[in-house]
Amino acid sequence: MEEFMRHYEEVYPQMYRTALYYMRNQQEAEDAVQDAVLTAYEKFHQLRDKEKFAPWIMQILVNRCRRRMKTWFRREEDIQDLPLSRERELSQEADFAMGSAVKQVFWELKEEERLIVALSVFGGYTSQEIAAMLNQNHSTIRSRYRRALQKMRNKLEV
Repeated sequence: MEEFMRHYEEVYPQMYRTALYYMRNQQEAEDAVQDAVLTAYEKFHQLRDKEKFAPWIMQILVNRCRRRMKTWFRREEDIQDLPLSRERELSQEADFAMGSAVKQVFWELKEEERLIVALSVFGGYTSQEIAAMLNQNHSTIRSRYRRALQKMRNKLEV
């Protein structure tokens, strides 16, 4: 239990950020992380190399997010539905418009492209680690990552 908790505490912030950007909903992200942690805890004894805990649990998280995405219909948060205090807070942020544009472009990527970008940018994983998580070739992940970033760049420049 202590060993699991030590590993989990190191990777939790990355898990939450990845789930949040993947699910686009705080409650769903928290639920996905909780599901992944429960599954990982139950199967922790099966993990042979404890040094590979982070990629292993991230793979579980990705699978949980994908399952949730299949059954859950995402709804874009409407700016008109925001409480007045939150609206004021957002309007005071200097780069709210740019952040909003980046998020919009991010969500226009294909699911796999979003996942690769999220794992790399928000999770801090290398292309080799992402390739292992997704059971794909390392060079394929690098190419898809570069193409996804280029797509985002092109859309933001318009």
